[in-house]
Amino acid sequence: MYVRDTIAAISTAIGEGGIGIVRISGPASLPIASSIFRAKSNGGLKSHRFSYGDVVNPGNGDLVDEAMVVYMKGPNSYTREDVVEIQCHGGTLVVSRILSLVLTEGARLAEPGEFTKRAFLNGRIDLVQAEAVMDVISSRTDASLALAQHQREGLLSRRITTVKEGIVYALAYVEALIDFPEDDVDVAVETDVLGKVAPALAELEALIEGFDEGRVLREGVSVVISGKPNVGKSSLLNTLLKEKRAIVTSVPGTTRDLIEEVVNINGLPVKLLDTAGIRESEDQVEQEGVRLSLDRIPKADLVLFVIDGSSEFGEDDAAILGAIGNKSYIVVRNKADLQVNAVLPEACSGPVVAISTLTGDGVPELRNAITNAFMHGHAIDGREFVAVSKARHRDALLKALTSLQSFVANLEAGVNMELLPVDLRDALDAVGEVTGETTADDVLDRIFSSFCIGK
Repeated sequence: MYVRDTIAAISTAIGEGGIGIVRISGPASLPIASSIFRAKSNGGLKSHRFSYGDVVNPGNGDLVDEAMVVYMKGPNSYTREDVVEIQCHGGTLVVSRILSLVLTEGARLAEPGEFTKRAFLNGRIDLVQAEAVMDVISSRTDASLALAQHQREGLLSRRITTVKEGIVYALAYVEALIDFPEDDVDVAVETDVLGKVAPALAELEALIEGFDEGRVLREGVSVVISGKPNVGKSSLLNTLLKEKRAIVTSVPGTTRDLIEEVVNINGLPVKLLDTAGIRESEDQVEQEGVRLSLDRIPKADLVLFVIDGSSEFGEDDAAILGAIGNKSYIVVRNKADLQVNAVLPEACSGPVVAISTLTGDGVPELRNAITNAFMHGHAIDGREFVAVSKARHRDALLKALTSLQSFVANLEAGVNMELLPVDLRDALDAVGEVTGETTADDVLDRIFSSFCIGK
């Protein structure tokens, strides 16, 4: 239940910085700010205008800090309520003291995500846009940021709205036929209603199909670099990172622990994992490294199976290929600057990219191969790229698709007209789960609890 009280929280990261912000939202925002802020001008706080002055303790008049304060009268604010932001010097103590004054004057501490939740509850944004706010904050590449911004701006919501409009039209048409059964318009039902439902079905299928690409852009992917010792795994890691992160020597077994780094590959957030060279060894420490390497392969989204292109494909290579099993993998034939001697067995059916970590040849092609393994040729850096990126959205849209397909099948089979609205209403409810129109309260609470307190 939405209680229209006044909330406050620190909206900047805790720690030292150039600026700290305390945000207040609710009916008492302006009175609370006025009680602790002394403007240098006589005009007082005016909506959407910054005022310079001092924050003071109203109890004893002590100066807390100088500040810039902006008052935003609702509904022209983030939450559509009266909002005040106090911008002071960055620092844990001073910001905390100002927040303490605000709470003393009548506000309560905001819950995680409560500002954005109020924006949603007050109709400023839908649930897709609200969830995208946190995706904007947590984006790790330009492409993932662009996807989150498109969702926040409502581009995904508009596509979902077109689906809803088709379903609503069909439902209104069918219910009208039920109310006026004397009208013989069966042919019109087949042509007109199905004509409206068909685009909705196509849009649902397209949105669901694009989920894999949207998910990997939002969440990133895990890529394990695997191979026998001295094939160039650590050199490959350093090459992809464009920095020397792993120690590279000619001594087999140099890498014994797992090295994990996140890198931007053509806009895709990739968690790279360099593993110990896999081979038989009497060294207990190296054995543990090999065990960890083999343990990570099944958990990866993609394996870069690195082989030495200048030597024969040996037993250790075959053992690693067996460990990869049915996982998606790319054969990275390293040392392409040397004579190619490796002949791949028939069982090695993954795509092959020849590279040289020494000269850099083939590395752009490898980057493209990694991206294509997940994006399937989609241009993820385009300004028009819009996709579903959350499993919650995908699952709800799948329910809507199933219900809509059931409606079409029943309509074409001549099922009793009074039964047809059931599937359409189920489809509408499922679509509403995505945008927040029919989302259960416990789901809303779970979504917004993942936000930071000041957002």
